[in-house]
Amino acid sequence: MIRDPASHTLFQRRIYGTVGLSLLIGLYLLVGLTTHDPWRGDDARHFGPVLAMLHGESWLFPLLAGEPLTEFPPLYYWVASAFAWLSSSLLPAHAGARLASAFFVALAVFWVARAGEALYGRPARTPAALLALGALGLVLHAHETQPLLAVFAMLALVLHGIAELPEHPLAGSLKAGLGSGLAFLAGGFGGLLVTLPLLPLSVLLCSDCRTPRASGGLLLGLCVALGVAALWPLALQLQRPELLELWLRAEWSRLGAAPLGVAQLPRALEIIGWFLWPLWPVALWALWNGRRKLARPAVMLPMISILLVALWLVLGGDLAQSRMIVLVPAVALLAAYGVSTLRRGAASAFDWFSLMSLAVFGVLVWLAWSAQTQGWPPGLARHVARNAPDFVMPDAQLRLIVGVFISALWILLVARLPRSPSRAPANWAIGLTMLWCLAVVVLMPWFDQGRSYRALVASLDIAVAGERSAQPGACIASTGINDALRTSMDYYASLRVEGLQAGTTPCPLLLVDLDQANPAASARMQGTQWETVWEYHRGAGRRAEGYRLLRRVTP
Repeated sequence: MIRDPASHTLFQRRIYGTVGLSLLIGLYLLVGLTTHDPWRGDDARHFGPVLAMLHGESWLFPLLAGEPLTEFPPLYYWVASAFAWLSSSLLPAHAGARLASAFFVALAVFWVARAGEALYGRPARTPAALLALGALGLVLHAHETQPLLAVFAMLALVLHGIAELPEHPLAGSLKAGLGSGLAFLAGGFGGLLVTLPLLPLSVLLCSDCRTPRASGGLLLGLCVALGVAALWPLALQLQRPELLELWLRAEWSRLGAAPLGVAQLPRALEIIGWFLWPLWPVALWALWNGRRKLARPAVMLPMISILLVALWLVLGGDLAQSRMIVLVPAVALLAAYGVSTLRRGAASAFDWFSLMSLAVFGVLVWLAWSAQTQGWPPGLARHVARNAPDFVMPDAQLRLIVGVFISALWILLVARLPRSPSRAPANWAIGLTMLWCLAVVVLMPWFDQGRSYRALVASLDIAVAGERSAQPGACIASTGINDALRTSMDYYASLRVEGLQAGTTPCPLLLVDLDQANPAASARMQGTQWETVWEYHRGAGRRAEGYRLLRRVTP
């Protein structure tokens, strides 16, 4: 216990101040960022354009294994490529590229903290940062190659700029305008939808924003937003107009897709509920507690941001978990406002619930480690064996020692954390960070083996090399191969596949995803026209995957 009041104040400033927050954010972002292969899903998929840029194929438009990827404009890929190039002497390309994710999350947390300070005062700065960092669903996406993190950061910059308008109208307008323009370069028209309307709406929210100086600043901010957003399409029109047309068609199809229906609402609420835990209960408390002052800009600004993001989610018709990242800035701001108004009992309940729930997760992590290394508990050990039958934990004793150290450090930090309005958010953010570090140390090798395509591609490369020894330069067609595998094939073995044209291909080799291929077509391909030369299976249950390489049989 710290008895000296002066020492207690100094300790509290170090824990909740800039130094303590910087250390926590650095630990959260950097541990586990560069120590795993590109994982199936978004991590490998969005590394594809970075790899193309590093190979000099295209800087203006994202390409994946030589084919256009129209989902996101190139801002994130530019930054990821720059980090990968700068760190190439120290890190492999996929690890260096992920530094962009840490960069954008750090910017987002900083700008959310500054927006919280501008809206609610200096005491809200630390809770805003801790809550933005502590969104449960953010932790995995913050450690993968994920372009939506750039939209996350730019939305936080827009909120920070608008929050500053009453005190600094010109600087705030320029920040908001720059953030909105960059949000377009990060997320396309969806990035504009969740940011640009906030600039004109700020005039309605803030009476101080209606002065000639403030109105002129907002007009300048709108010009900056539109000017920055226009740079990339203009350059693309001058260099590759056909790619701009392709991207515009893809954006229009996304905007014109079937929106989320009422039947999908329970699933959406379920995802939001766990992804934004524990932000949303505190945010709801803030709205309830301030229900007589809902018209205040400090409440209306994050509320309007939430509504704009909700509109984007509904129009997109997509319930991918990664899309919930864009909700974090506004919900974190409302939650930071709510933390300062929590009654003592509610604050204590939040604090203890954070400790107990994360402690339970910590016990589950240790049980998973025990199943991998000791075979106990038996049921969990059988599940581990089914998903990775040949897995052997590397450096098991060292990982055990480091894991015990992390657990002990976690307990020590919780025991010595000073009383403060930021204590509950700090307990959650510290606990989540320690839990992530523990999972990285004791579980990362198992996850890496199950989610990386390295071993699969190495086996496939041997099979293809054998076929090409008889048919030099033989091309490979594919049916149903996912983008993550295509990126991994290009990255690990410089293998690329071609699509079928009208159901046929001149290529002598055909790679088939057994889960996606049409059963009748697969049966026909195994008949007189095709024969199997390689097959690979991994995982179990919903994670099971199977691939087959076929050779054309010459009549």
